[in-house]
Amino acid sequence: MDKLLEIGKIVNTHGIRGELKIQPWCDDAGVFDDLDCLIIDGSEREIERNRLHKSCHIVKLKGIDSINDAERYKNKIVYVRRGWLSLPEGRYYITDILGLEVREENGRVLGKVGDVIKTGSNDVYVLNDTPDGKPVLIPVLSGVVLKTDIDGGYIIVRLMKGLID
Repeated sequence: MDKLLEIGKIVNTHGIRGELKIQPWCDDAGVFDDLDCLIIDGSEREIERNRLHKSCHIVKLKGIDSINDAERYKNKIVYVRRGWLSLPEGRYYITDILGLEVREENGRVLGKVGDVIKTGSNDVYVLNDTPDGKPVLIPVLSGVVLKTDIDGGYIIVRLMKGLID
């Protein structure tokens, strides 16, 4: 069974015909365009229509045909199965990055990824469990992050001078 991924939250209804307003939690707003179903409360719901409206998606699900039907879904988390989505080479789900051990090229362990900050230009890994106990920020740039091995549970980095000292 595919692992479920959270991709958004139903923040409101839209109109009187059962449409739902979903705030996406993913970088790619087009991810909804490739989906046939969403999972809400453990049940797969077929998508009849989907359109982008400002920063949200307006989604019509099969069987939700009135505002009264739609009201029951407000504030629910929306999931998809991991296998329903595909990532480009070199892109990872944040949930897979969290907890990975971060090492320098020489093998020195710097800590574990405890959070990912989205800055707009590039992500930043926040390392916890560091040798000195202080959080370390690692920019996710091609010259810094050399290898990400999800299955192996680690990330190899090349630190810029002065990043940790």
